[in-house]
Amino acid sequence: MDNVLITGANRGIGLELTRQFLAAGQRVFACCRTPEAAVELKLLNDEPLLSIHALDVTADASVAALAGLLGATHLDVLVNNAGIMGGDRQSVDDMDYGAWRDAFEVNTLAPFRLVAALLPMLRQAERPRVVTLSSQMGSLNRKSTGAHAYRSSKAAVNKVMQVLALELEADGIVVCPVHPGWVRTAMGGATAELSAEESAAGLVRLIDSLTPAHSGRFWTWEGKEHPW
Repeated sequence: MDNVLITGANRGIGLELTRQFLAAGQRVFACCRTPEAAVELKLLNDEPLLSIHALDVTADASVAALAGLLGATHLDVLVNNAGIMGGDRQSVDDMDYGAWRDAFEVNTLAPFRLVAALLPMLRQAERPRVVTLSSQMGSLNRKSTGAHAYRSSKAAVNKVMQVLALELEADGIVVCPVHPGWVRTAMGGATAELSAEESAAGLVRLIDSLTPAHSGRFWTWEGKEHPW
């Protein structure tokens, strides 16, 4: 049985990952900013392998408190799922610079902060894996316009994960950014290609299959390598 920690577990892909990992018999630490408001997540409270934790991924004290609470527990899988779009104003004619900074706080700095804080727990696991939900919108190989804040924060976290993969190789920790697909969530919108269930199912299969040979590479929810 794996111990799996998921950020942003209160809705969308994070909530569905929580459901599917529990269904697979894994222990899940489901984290979100305000558990008391996480109605759908709280419906899973009867699951014996689930524990729900308050976590603000942008706050050092909150992350440190979670790490202290979990203590000596080994952590097999860390899923950095929490993410934001970066505001509605992301064009060269109208940019919300505060929202852009927020996007970097949540999408780029927070995954690094979580890895750093939970590293002792990851080092205790037999097959530790860190998966950060990124986006093909951060790939420099794709030519597309708009969404400067979101795209740049995802391109940055891709590089952060690539560097961490090299730095943590000696510890046997697999680190990968993953494109979850275009998913029908609050962020992806109603016209997106995939349901959260489809995306999460692919992600669970991918996470289960990860080996050191996968580390430091960019993957899709289907288990295909994505160009950077």
